[in-house]
Amino acid sequence: MNHDKPGVRNAVFAPVDTLARVDAVVRRLGDAIDLGLLADGEQLPGETHLAAQLGVSTVTLREALMALRQQGLVITRRGRGGGSFVTVPAGPAEDRLRARLSDWSTEELRDLADHWAAVSGAAARLAAQRTDPEDLRQLRRSLGELAEAEGTAARSRILGRFHVELAAAAQSPRLTREEVTFRGELGALLRLVLGKDEYLEDVMDRHRSVISAVHDGASDLAGALAEQCVQTSMARLIELRLGYADGERGPRLKEGSHEQQHPSRKRRSGSP
Repeated sequence: MNHDKPGVRNAVFAPVDTLARVDAVVRRLGDAIDLGLLADGEQLPGETHLAAQLGVSTVTLREALMALRQQGLVITRRGRGGGSFVTVPAGPAEDRLRARLSDWSTEELRDLADHWAAVSGAAARLAAQRTDPEDLRQLRRSLGELAEAEGTAARSRILGRFHVELAAAAQSPRLTREEVTFRGELGALLRLVLGKDEYLEDVMDRHRSVISAVHDGASDLAGALAEQCVQTSMARLIELRLGYADGERGPRLKEGSHEQQHPSRKRRSGSP
């Protein structure tokens, strides 16, 4: 059963904004399938309606559906009760994701990293200025679920949800929509860097520090830490894309970044 909020599914079918529209549709729907946002056996909207939702022509959509069929992610049935249906292959999702990652250029990934970091950093800064301690309960709950999550699909869904919730804590509908879009666009690929327990621990520490800074009202620090969360994950993904032999280790941290204690000044009483 899919427990994701409707806003996430809306992002799956939101208009694509790219010149390579066929590739963009294939990425969007393929990632949503691998993330479990679209369930095995689920029927996709009709071609005319789906093309309108994605902001592409029906010709573009049909080319994308053909590519998805070739990847074994969609089947199309003709006649009464027919249509396009999601089908999840039995093979390892990581193999499909690695192949999909190769479709991204490093320039695209770096540009996406910059955009995502800017949005998450802004959300964290505003959350530190606007939110109350009780509003952080959902962020802490998601972090706890991340620690207990089994499998990379669950981990990537929860990590994406954390950033959506952070933007919601900033009380910014636009930033929240941006984070929902990133979750739908990138979430599946993050499975490739969430398989190692030691990396998961690093992710937990980084995001826990973001919560602490937001709780303390340290807006500049909260923004910087949120940006580092994004850039570190994306740097690991870029290393995989480049095929570095030591890509599993991830990027080096700059001095004075995540490991430094955040300022002890408190805007509110209590500990996070």
